[in-house]
Amino acid sequence: LLQPAVSVGNVGQLGIDLVISTLGMTKVGYFYTDCLVPMVGNNPYATAEENSVELSINAEVYSLPSKKLVVLQIRSPFIKNKYRPFCETLLSWVKSSKCARVIVLSSSHAYQRDDEQLLGTPLRYLLTPDLEKAVGGLMQELKWKEMEKVAAYPGINETEKVLHIPGGGITKLLFTESCSKGIQMAVLLKFCSEGDNIPDAFALVNYLNEWLQLIKSEVSTSNDSTDASSQWKIPSSWRLLFGNGLPPALF
Repeated sequence: LLQPAVSVGNVGQLGIDLVISTLGMTKVGYFYTDCLVPMVGNNPYATAEENSVELSINAEVYSLPSKKLVVLQIRSPFIKNKYRPFCETLLSWVKSSKCARVIVLSSSHAYQRDDEQLLGTPLRYLLTPDLEKAVGGLMQELKWKEMEKVAAYPGINETEKVLHIPGGGITKLLFTESCSKGIQMAVLLKFCSEGDNIPDAFALVNYLNEWLQLIKSEVSTSNDSTDASSQWKIPSSWRLLFGNGLPPALF
């Protein structure tokens, strides 16, 4: 199961858009929940006028049996104080659907990094203990950097370290709950700022692709380049990412 955390810059959601669009995934259902702001719109992956009128809502499930991949796309923010009920519903669904592992695409505020996190790549990963046993060695081979823990009380007590993902939305809660429930979960995240986050989305899906090989990649993406971006198919809805153009009547 691949899904986004609704986090800074919506990077995870944009990344999921690229995966669904590029792999031509089929919508198989909705994830019905009262934890998200209600939303309805046109088909974001429309390829022709005929399928552009299909409706889409705030949480939908897409499938690609050939790659044993299921994707949950979340399109609206969480309602206040509904993080925990959503996590519980999601993880019970993961268990009942017998998902082998869960990968969460997320992001975190670039300006809140500590000194250690400023070094090297802006991409990080986290693995629950159950998944660490299975793929930990592969991450070492890929030379990926694990998300650093930071001091719980900076300047007072530097020895006590905690996981801190500012701007990460449900990421930390989902991850810690998965650790305690024995679910195999990986979090892939990028440090970024709000703005035009399309390059961040490309960097994150290229990072994911290094591991899962969803599409054939000729380019090494470890240096946060977006050279491989041409291989991902941009969905039609991205034309309106920043709203409509300025109305001519203004001038």
